[in-house]
Amino acid sequence: MQKDRLSEWFVPKFGTRNFRLGIGILFLPYTGMVVAFAAWGSLVVDYSLERLVAICLLYFLALGISAHCLDALGSKTKPWGFLSKKKLWIISLITLSAAIIIGFYYAFLDSPLLIPIGIVEIFFLVSYNLELFNGKFHNNSSFVLSWGVLPVLAGTIIQINSVTLESFALSGVAGILSYILIKTSRIYKNLKKQSAKTSLIYKKEIVLKLISSGVILSTVLFFLIRHL
Repeated sequence: MQKDRLSEWFVPKFGTRNFRLGIGILFLPYTGMVVAFAAWGSLVVDYSLERLVAICLLYFLALGISAHCLDALGSKTKPWGFLSKKKLWIISLITLSAAIIIGFYYAFLDSPLLIPIGIVEIFFLVSYNLELFNGKFHNNSSFVLSWGVLPVLAGTIIQINSVTLESFALSGVAGILSYILIKTSRIYKNLKKQSAKTSLIYKKEIVLKLISSGVILSTVLFFLIRHL
């Protein structure tokens, strides 16, 4: 059974131990996915580059940093134990506050539908990662909604304060990909805990790499096609 997560594929193989764990706690391939999903929502409508950057930054801060810090706090083990609970709380609250400020700015400017999206996202961010209510919301459905579906809709709403058939369709695709990701991730994590055969672990790792890299690279391509 692994004592920490330094051996994970998304943790850098270079740098000091604290640096590697600091990058690892962000789960950058998965964070990249949720940022990409938010970008999808913006890219299917006539978009402002400023707002595209804003929604991507918002989700990076909220789900990329804050949520993963809360996840470390809610975890029964301490694979990222180099950070104290106090530091995790401080980082989480600062980054979440910054994300909320960005959201409120555009909500009060001309995109008020961001507010209900934000309320739901914050609820799942806290309840899922801290496993509140006896872990009732720490499940695949909550992950799919908050990590896949809502980011796409938020990406469209920040641009036009509405949703389109295209954004609904893409939110469904994002939901399916998120479901495959979380299912595979849970199996992968259990195999690592059980010190299963390397070949079994590697197969799941390949799936995780393909999904995350595929989403990120396709989003970059989508952006280049739209922007150039």
